[in-house]
Amino acid sequence: MLGITLFILSAGFVIYVLFGYPALLALAARRAKRPVLKQPAEKTVSVLLPVRNGERWMRAKLESIYGLDYPRDLMEVIVVCDGCRDRTAQVAAEFTAPNLHVLSIPPSGKAEALNVAIERSRGEILLFTDVRQILAPDSLRELVACFSDPEVGVASGELVIRDGATHAEASVGLYWRYEKWIRRNLSRVDSVLGATGAIYAMRRSLARKLPRGTILDDVNLPLGAFFQGYRVVLDGAARAYDEPASLRTEFRRKLRTQAGMYQSIGAFPELLGRRNRMWLHFVSHKLGRLLLPWALAALAASSFALPGVWRLAALAGQALFYCTALLDAAVPEGWRAKRITSPVRTFVVLMIAAAGAVTILLVPARALWGETRVRVEAQPER
Repeated sequence: MLGITLFILSAGFVIYVLFGYPALLALAARRAKRPVLKQPAEKTVSVLLPVRNGERWMRAKLESIYGLDYPRDLMEVIVVCDGCRDRTAQVAAEFTAPNLHVLSIPPSGKAEALNVAIERSRGEILLFTDVRQILAPDSLRELVACFSDPEVGVASGELVIRDGATHAEASVGLYWRYEKWIRRNLSRVDSVLGATGAIYAMRRSLARKLPRGTILDDVNLPLGAFFQGYRVVLDGAARAYDEPASLRTEFRRKLRTQAGMYQSIGAFPELLGRRNRMWLHFVSHKLGRLLLPWALAALAASSFALPGVWRLAALAGQALFYCTALLDAAVPEGWRAKRITSPVRTFVVLMIAAAGAVTILLVPARALWGETRVRVEAQPER
């Protein structure tokens, strides 16, 4: 009886997280009436760019920043080279542009690099970005316009992943589009509980020093503003562009982000309490994602307790699902079956990453400040 109860609870949890909550969120977003009161504005902005070994991306990134449709005299750019072993600092220093500050620090991790940049900044608005992604020319102007709304403390842009050349890259892109759909609807309801690390802005007055070893600055800083009573919104008009990543890269990224979510819960225990006005959404989405792989494991284990034909059906269905994921590597790229096997494999790999996030907390956070591989070639992430 206990096994059957566990099966029902596990199945119900999986169905709710994957299907029930998104339906609930869509309904809540349709009824929400909290638009962002955007108005064109020109405020002083500090662009913060922490980087480790980003030589090959640095010039293009600075050209992207200084190509923004925003008054140059209202912008400053602060590049912090965190223990760079290549020519990142030299490339940045050779870039001729006004109000460009290039700082070098010993290898300390992204959080410390950002603390140095925030301390040095003077703008009313802080724009956080990474070295690899290219910013759309109007992105900064769109984000700054969000701060005309006095309720907005953080405005996140949208990361656009270019189309992948393989089904695996396309499946990762599909997952990312689903994630952006969730974020857009959360923003309509009230707030997203985190920002897009490649492009987000916040009021400097709300920025707090990041604890050393913070994995997700794009969650820690927005949550600090959120619990001061401000909204964290997503503005799809502000965009950054990135190349598609491999499934292996997405696995590492998922490990890092899910480990960072555990860390964020420890730093903001009020996420689980009454002070969190987005409690239902946090528990259903963020916490639900952390628990999902364990619910799937419980579902598999408890299937053996089901009677007769039910046990056979449950085990056969799950075996078919996981075998589909395993077979994906053997299915040729041009086959139609790839349209099914590749998304299933992506889902399973991301679930393994979510489960592994517990163990990665044993790794020093600065060890996660490394490289991301995109389709073109191996490139540093920040």
